[in-house]
Amino acid sequence: MSKPITTYIGLGSNLGDRESYIDGALKRLAEAEHIETVNVSDIIETVALASTEQPKFLNAVAELKTTLSAADLHKTLTDIENELGRTRRGQWWPRTIDLDLLLFGAEILNSPDLTVPHPQIQLRSFVLKGLCQLNGELLHPVMKVSFDELSARLNGCDFALAPDKPQLVSIAGNIGVGKTTLAKKLADRLGTDLLLEPYDENPFLPEVYAGKKELALDSELYFLTSRAKQLDADKLEIGRMCIYDCVFDKELIYAGRLLNAQQLALHEEIYPLFAAKVAEPVLVVYMRDPVENCLQRIHSRNRPYEQQIELQFLRELDSDYEQLFDHWKSCPVIRISTSQSTDVDRLANQIKYYTAGNFIVASAAEQFKM
Repeated sequence: MSKPITTYIGLGSNLGDRESYIDGALKRLAEAEHIETVNVSDIIETVALASTEQPKFLNAVAELKTTLSAADLHKTLTDIENELGRTRRGQWWPRTIDLDLLLFGAEILNSPDLTVPHPQIQLRSFVLKGLCQLNGELLHPVMKVSFDELSARLNGCDFALAPDKPQLVSIAGNIGVGKTTLAKKLADRLGTDLLLEPYDENPFLPEVYAGKKELALDSELYFLTSRAKQLDADKLEIGRMCIYDCVFDKELIYAGRLLNAQQLALHEEIYPLFAAKVAEPVLVVYMRDPVENCLQRIHSRNRPYEQQIELQFLRELDSDYEQLFDHWKSCPVIRISTSQSTDVDRLANQIKYYTAGNFIVASAAEQFKM
């Protein structure tokens, strides 16, 4: 007899007696030959990913041991779905029961009928929560990242690949953390477009850093309009990746730190008009490093107007960035230290699994080929 393989399946239902369907699927798995149910996560309720007009889902993850092949286990799951009245109308339709083969040991399988690991585990909090409850330290077989870390990147949200949007990847972080250097390396490694914030072109910034606070609003509006032009959703190419050494939302951080009350009130009226027109990132890479290291880099690159920047200001920005991404809900966030940014190949491969476009192999069955 072959050695049992530990496998994980996702269970979901959003039609009829949802809990009864999940219980029925678990009962059939327990009765199936060559399958042992080891553990089952808590059942959680989630909004349907495709449309909030659909009924909510109940979801869970089950840990199994089996001597079946992946193909035979997949067939067993399909048979159970059929027994429980699953109607197959398309990917995003409601269903009485959905049984997804998430992991089959450490195996990587690519066929027209079956892709393992499931190609969008890294985008689904409702799956990752169950996997984390059962074995959060387990590494994704391809991405080589723990499921605890993959879950943290989503901040409790669920996402789907969006090939009908510009594939904007924003690099975020404090002044001097190395955003532009990393953005250039990633764009070169991935063969994608590169956008650089017009930092050195702002005619007001040197004056603001020199203490002329009356020009702070002029400086922020220069950045606001420049970034809005760069990120105009109607001008960025749909489905094409673009690396940007900035995240648009940083405008709120700097406005809050540099503007007085009167300036900030005017900025708050203007900002939403520009924000409504920009493309949102499909992924953020958030770089972190001790502020002492950032200040040292600022001094080393020797931009005259930056030499007035003080450590306390960097600490305040650092706190603001942490707060921004602690509450971030727009897209996944990969958090890295500056020291980790030197492994560009690894980060570039990570980025591919959160984006859609012509740089990714076309079929879902090939998505996890390395």
